[in-house]
Amino acid sequence: MGNITKRGSRDLAADSTMLLEGSLATALHTKLYEAIIKEDCNTIKTLLRNHPVNQPLTILANSSSYRLLNQTQPIFPIHLAAEYRKPQSLLCLLQHGADPEVRDAQGLTTLHLMLLNWPITSTMWTKPSTRIQKILTDIQNNAVLCLRILCDHGAQVNAQVDNSNKHSPLHLAIAYGTYPVLSFLAQNGAQVNALNESSMTPLHMAADILNKNMIETLIACGANVNCAISSTGNTALKLAVCTASSKAGRLLAAGVGCIRLLLNHGAQVNAQDHEGQTALHEACFGGREVIINLLLEFEANVNILTRNGESPIYMYLQRSSNIRDVTLLARLLYRTYPLRLSNKQGVLPAGIMLPEFHLLRETLIKLSKKPLTLEAICKRNIRNVYGDKYKFHLKQLLPAKLWESIYGVDDFTYLLK
Repeated sequence: MGNITKRGSRDLAADSTMLLEGSLATALHTKLYEAIIKEDCNTIKTLLRNHPVNQPLTILANSSSYRLLNQTQPIFPIHLAAEYRKPQSLLCLLQHGADPEVRDAQGLTTLHLMLLNWPITSTMWTKPSTRIQKILTDIQNNAVLCLRILCDHGAQVNAQVDNSNKHSPLHLAIAYGTYPVLSFLAQNGAQVNALNESSMTPLHMAADILNKNMIETLIACGANVNCAISSTGNTALKLAVCTASSKAGRLLAAGVGCIRLLLNHGAQVNAQDHEGQTALHEACFGGREVIINLLLEFEANVNILTRNGESPIYMYLQRSSNIRDVTLLARLLYRTYPLRLSNKQGVLPAGIMLPEFHLLRETLIKLSKKPLTLEAICKRNIRNVYGDKYKFHLKQLLPAKLWESIYGVDDFTYLLK
């Protein structure tokens, strides 16, 4: 029993020592944490003598620190300074050997965490006048300053997140709406055409969410507007048209400026994805008139077929809501030749198979079987090649009667009613 008592005493003494050491470590971590938040660089320097700069901090839930009380993961000092946008603390830590590339449990570097915690504030005022405006301006300025400090101290602007997305900093900036940093990252060596795990560039992501400012900035920084996603063949233009043609895009009247911007900077309007679809196929399926007209203005070809033999007008006729817009349907017919109503399997579009469109279906089938004269085919080809964009330029070059015969409207509308 005496031996047991002695051994128990030794265990208690060891436990007491460990508790004391743990309490000291906790106190040290808490003080360093608070010094970083307060940007007390003198205290940071003193505490780093006893705490390695690249060793994480662990803050107890009942600590009086500024961290949220549900903090469960240790945090590196440099990550703390970056997340809370403390430029003086960040600089002090870097000067004392902090590694900007150290990663947290989610595979994020200091730069990644900065972008994920970038302040989403509106600073449209030229000079802050109210207290809240001054606070928001200071927050934004501190974020920019921290970003500059990181880049000046060797932060890798092309380091991918170590997770399933493999986003680069530019991808993260797009995903989290940190538009102001795009130019800065590109100027500091970020690869504007970098690919993530899905083979998407930052421009693909910006086009997919119809963010015109981001698209414009990326193009100015050298983004390739015709880069295609390897798995699908989709370009930025196709993605933008898809989003703009969706129900949400229609309700919000979104995307026209983005699509025009891409087209004005050389996006290939007739580029086909792996299924053979073009942006016009997508727009016709969506049935949004302003998008279809915009693509036609930039010489979209209405006669390109998908791998399954489907034309843009086939896609348009898939949906009953499209078919009810007789004027737009007539405009597409005006440009289409030959009129292919079925795909390679001989299947007609689902929309015109509805009973309410029985007469229209019969009319279209007759039109598809009615051959045009060689003169009519030539006129239609001229209209498709030059489109509305050069319509009036041709008017200056051609005799008046010839021009009128080419651009005289073949009115299909009466046939479709």
